[in-house]
Amino acid sequence: MLESGDLVLLVSPKGKRYLRQYDPKTKLHTQEGVLDMAEVQNAGYGGVIATHLGHPFRILRPSTYELIKGVKRSTQIMYPKEIGYVLLKLGIGPGARVVEAGSGSGGLTLAMAYHVGDTGRVYTFERRAEFFDLAGKNLAAAGLGHRVTRFHHDISEGFFPDGMIPGDPATDPSRADALFLDVRTPWEHLEQAAAVICPGAPVGFLLPTTNQISDLLRGLENAPFADVEVLEILVRRYKPVADRLRPEDRMVAHTGFLVFARHAGTPLPHAEGAPDTARPGETSADPTVPPKDGPHQPDTDQTVPA
Repeated sequence: MLESGDLVLLVSPKGKRYLRQYDPKTKLHTQEGVLDMAEVQNAGYGGVIATHLGHPFRILRPSTYELIKGVKRSTQIMYPKEIGYVLLKLGIGPGARVVEAGSGSGGLTLAMAYHVGDTGRVYTFERRAEFFDLAGKNLAAAGLGHRVTRFHHDISEGFFPDGMIPGDPATDPSRADALFLDVRTPWEHLEQAAAVICPGAPVGFLLPTTNQISDLLRGLENAPFADVEVLEILVRRYKPVADRLRPEDRMVAHTGFLVFARHAGTPLPHAEGAPDTARPGETSADPTVPPKDGPHQPDTDQTVPA
């Protein structure tokens, strides 16, 4: 049963969507008439209520996709096409502890908070006050603020701000399971990023231009990260008409580049006296092993006479 504060998605006959928190004392004014929100609880999810003009509205439980698209924004939010891939690549699921820098309007924060569940935690950092406040309002509206610790803090000073209590899971982000940076110059924060996550933990980055990717790749070469991947995701929708199925006239093409890597972990100590391993293309130090690109040696059991 719906309770006050639950999120509902109200869909008009023309497909317009209204994402609202259920409050039986309010009314929703639309172009098709006024909806009495007190009727929503009786109809429930999947039900239908009518405006005072008789237009029917469907009542739906909003999906994560719809929550993200419905946030109030003053910045460009990440599109769901990128967010879904980020969640899978970073292993975001129930119980995960993930650090995010660049809260923005809170779209990705909201998605991660939804997927970590009540046993996980999202630690999000934002240095600009207006974005910090907006992300907090969007999380509260979605009912997910209790899963997120928010810091109004510049990560150039590290991921351990004032107010953090060492060992406190609600405030201490150390040894996080994953990290995502949506900041302008992420290559300047790689050492701070490596210090806050577990060895082997995945990290992700969002960047709008190729020159920024090049700067990040140079930074990753000199930081403790490996398994680097660069990609972009394009979505092409089709008109859902059976007799004339064809692509939409517009598509959601480039909205940002994604870069992923993993914390390289602690290097293995070099065992004293162990032979060096030849790299691909190098000549082995063992004289009994022919060079990789040397002349072919016949495979024979014949004994060469002295």
